[in-house]
Amino acid sequence: MPSTRALIGLGSNLGDRAGHLRGALALLEKAPGVVVWAVSSFHETRPEGGPAGQGDYLNAAAALETTLSPGALLRVMLGIESQLGRTREVRFGPRTIDLDLLLFGDRILDEPGLIVPHPRFAARRFVLEPLAEIAPDHVDPVSGRSVAALLRVLDQTESEPIMPSP
Repeated sequence: MPSTRALIGLGSNLGDRAGHLRGALALLEKAPGVVVWAVSSFHETRPEGGPAGQGDYLNAAAALETTLSPGALLRVMLGIESQLGRTREVRFGPRTIDLDLLLFGDRILDEPGLIVPHPRFAARRFVLEPLAEIAPDHVDPVSGRSVAALLRVLDQTESEPIMPSP
């Protein structure tokens, strides 16, 4: 089976955040059919949404080459989350590790439990900044824009003054 470039996001805001990110990357490296070929720097960010009082996140992005299907890769990622103590008690709540499949080649998928590209990745600075470090030219198949262009759009949107309603 030919390999596909997959881009994933990683985040942690509980315990040894950097250790959890490194642990997830090490487990990805050991997964059959997966090669981690680039990892961004770690970015500290405030939590967006979810319950109040959460600690700051460490976020990163990784580029993989994989012979796995998108569903099989997602199952590997969910298994890694489980190995590293991830529990899903509160939506958008604190977590030891969060792994998101952001892009899978140029595929567009909308299946139960799997939407690719990730539905909110293009609106999240904590995803786009690390992703732009390792894959600035990777094109989002939905918008037709590169990761770098998506980040520029986000920069412009956030810097526009908010006009009061008439």
